[in-house]
Amino acid sequence: MSVYTTLTLQEVQAFAAPYGLEVLDLIPIQGGIQNTNYFLVCENGQQYVLTIFEEMDEQGAGELVPVLEHLGKQGVAVPVPLNYAGKAIHTLKDKPAQIAPRMMGKHPMPSTLEQVQAIAVAQAKIHIALQDFPLERAEYRNHDYWLQVAKELKPTLNPADAILLSEVLGLYDALTAVYPNRPKGFIHSDLFRDNTLFEGNELKGILDFYELNKDEFLFDIAITLNDFCTEYPEVHLNEVKAQAFLEAYETVRPLTQDEKSCLEIYLAMAAARFWLMRLQVAQKNAQQGRTGDDILQKNPLEMRNMLVERLKFVTA
Repeated sequence: MSVYTTLTLQEVQAFAAPYGLEVLDLIPIQGGIQNTNYFLVCENGQQYVLTIFEEMDEQGAGELVPVLEHLGKQGVAVPVPLNYAGKAIHTLKDKPAQIAPRMMGKHPMPSTLEQVQAIAVAQAKIHIALQDFPLERAEYRNHDYWLQVAKELKPTLNPADAILLSEVLGLYDALTAVYPNRPKGFIHSDLFRDNTLFEGNELKGILDFYELNKDEFLFDIAITLNDFCTEYPEVHLNEVKAQAFLEAYETVRPLTQDEKSCLEIYLAMAAARFWLMRLQVAQKNAQQGRTGDDILQKNPLEMRNMLVERLKFVTA
């Protein structure tokens, strides 16, 4: 949620007026790397989030609206966008934009055992709710996508990193060929702690579904387990939290035996995917000259170190 598109209060007031909102103040949000976001403070004291989609077109941004509406009806705490004139996505600064209620709470830094269990249950509910959801996205960031990213980035890596990338990809190919029963469906793909809000141990909101993707549930589990069960800057996995996560998840959707057999390599692959993503974003920011205090660029080395740590527990 870096700020790539700068807005004035007057521009936001004009955009928000058809929603019936009178905006008194806007506050730029940092914390993510894909879209531009602002908090809107309105005359009635309520707050909202304005999102400008930097990479998606109107169709791509609009695909997420029925997903969020469906999850909201299933009792999952998600921000359902406002709409007027029969749609939620409108245009601001020639880019798709939306307004959604601001969900209150704090990111769990660090996470408690109860918060780990709560997010695991919520994630399993999302997987079940969206498994057969009738949606086709223009692009899926599945394993084939990340293989292509790896191919493009590999020539830019130093020799040690290129070997590391080849090692994790080779182990993934070997293990997944042996254990094929790994169910797929729509997954959040970015369910880190900074995309969740808690009040105490109660989950109040899950944010940023922009990476919604049809892929294996096990990848989503690995992404979230890696983050919620790691205490940065250390990258080792908290085994007690990890076990609590898995047990809580399985109260809603039991894992297959093949998923359990592949969990360690998926924890490594999840770290590898975000290592590649952060390298990709860093390159793009450099190419486009994106700099300044409002541009958040997460450290690729953090995920590389996690990948090395997770590979210690993988055996082909």
